[in-house]
Amino acid sequence: MLKTALTIAGSDSGGGAGIQADIKTMTMNGVYASSVITALTAQNTTGVKSVKEVDEEFLKDQLDCVFTDIYPDAVKTGMIPNASLMKVIADALEFYKAGNIVVDPVMVATSGASLMADSALEAMKKLIIPLATVITPNIPEAEALLSMRIESEKDMELAAKSLYEAYGCSALVKGGHGINDASDYLYSDMGGKWYISKRIDNPNTHGTGCTLSSAIAAFLAKGHELNEAIGLAKDYLTGAIADGLDLGKGSGPLNHLYTLSSAKG
Repeated sequence: MLKTALTIAGSDSGGGAGIQADIKTMTMNGVYASSVITALTAQNTTGVKSVKEVDEEFLKDQLDCVFTDIYPDAVKTGMIPNASLMKVIADALEFYKAGNIVVDPVMVATSGASLMADSALEAMKKLIIPLATVITPNIPEAEALLSMRIESEKDMELAAKSLYEAYGCSALVKGGHGINDASDYLYSDMGGKWYISKRIDNPNTHGTGCTLSSAIAAFLAKGHELNEAIGLAKDYLTGAIADGLDLGKGSGPLNHLYTLSSAKG
């Protein structure tokens, strides 16, 4: 039977990140994708023009509809713009006993636009992250969660271990941001592990975080152990970046369809 995964995130009208990237990623990695939308964003490759958050009742209705009909084998959370919506999501994940939860703590878009209210950070720490199987912060997000500076690979290792100890979930701190090529560090109950990757010379990286976390969720849904799921997800992400898709006037999207021969024209 086809495995299923749920993405709980914001909609990206440009299609490169958020719900749209998540659905494409999950589909291309062999699982059925359902979605719960936390916000609508008017954006393209050059930036975010505006954001419209959903209300709590509508968010709850979406969650109830998915969990009571097509129960997900894994869940990925992305953009959650405020604390009240985080509580609705946390309550639903606990009530429906969701498993294989991948939390991408989205705070800022690739363009630099804020996607989460400042007051929501504490709610994320208290309500969402403790439910996670794995959290996947980039370096600025890990710095915000831990109130520490990360300036070296040793700092990345310390940050991942600190997140694991603070929240009881595995933590994958993603590289880049001037520290290394594109290598990520995982700390879990199995200890620490580096995932070594070379940086690909491609300025079009909109949606990389969404894509990686969704791919991890897809492979967890299919029954892979976390270490293997991350490795497979990174392979998929690397291929999507390396394909060299060039769309839009700004930081363009990845080619989530790069393995499809029909997508080559």
